[in-house]
Amino acid sequence: MTETQSNRTADLETTNTRRGASPGNTTKIEWTDKTWNTCTGCQPISPGCANCYASALAERFRGVPNHHFTNGFDFELREHRLEDPLQWRKPSMVFVGSMTDLFYDQVPDDHLAKVFETMARASHHTFQILTKRADRMVDWVGKHVDIVPNNVWVGVTVENQDYVSRIEKLVEIPAKVRFVSFEPLLSEVVVPDYLMEQIQWAIVGGETGHRARRMEEAWAIGLRDQCKRNGVPFFFKHMGMFNADGERVG
Repeated sequence: MTETQSNRTADLETTNTRRGASPGNTTKIEWTDKTWNTCTGCQPISPGCANCYASALAERFRGVPNHHFTNGFDFELREHRLEDPLQWRKPSMVFVGSMTDLFYDQVPDDHLAKVFETMARASHHTFQILTKRADRMVDWVGKHVDIVPNNVWVGVTVENQDYVSRIEKLVEIPAKVRFVSFEPLLSEVVVPDYLMEQIQWAIVGGETGHRARRMEEAWAIGLRDQCKRNGVPFFFKHMGMFNADGERVG
């Protein structure tokens, strides 16, 4: 690491979202307050899924009688949770689908409609939807939602340069806030300015877990600089399991 890189890394500023969530389905995810899972489980779709934390968590309990994840990470609808946000009185940032991908192909269209209906009704919350299945998100929203409610943020995950195309899909969606999660960041990613200027927030972070792949410090710095150039708020989550010198720390 050069001295210049070291100085610049110290300036990896964050734009925090936390406002003190109400009790309930709280989470340790740094960029949100609460999670809301009206379904759980999905299948890998790209390299970022290789060490999925949600799958690893659920599979620990496969076969445990009467456990919430007795079926592991197999897909399940949990419609009894559809109106949970209406019971949370204090305004919160709510990550929709921390244990699934809301636009996974097994999620029925009518279930998606119910999720969007609840989000519109629970207008005191801000909902954050993050998907790797940008094609389906664009297709479904285009057919069912004239304008995404202002309290609903839509986002995509971009783990390496091969998936910048997901941002091309994202910017087609008529939403007040579109965001990108570059996590786990697995390579340098360069986003064309004409796309970057159409997103309203970026998250960058390394991979965690005992099989974590290393994120290079320079990759995070590069995205930080792209965000600065285009006026995009930038949230730096962490380096993952490695420090800036490439040494494993966990």
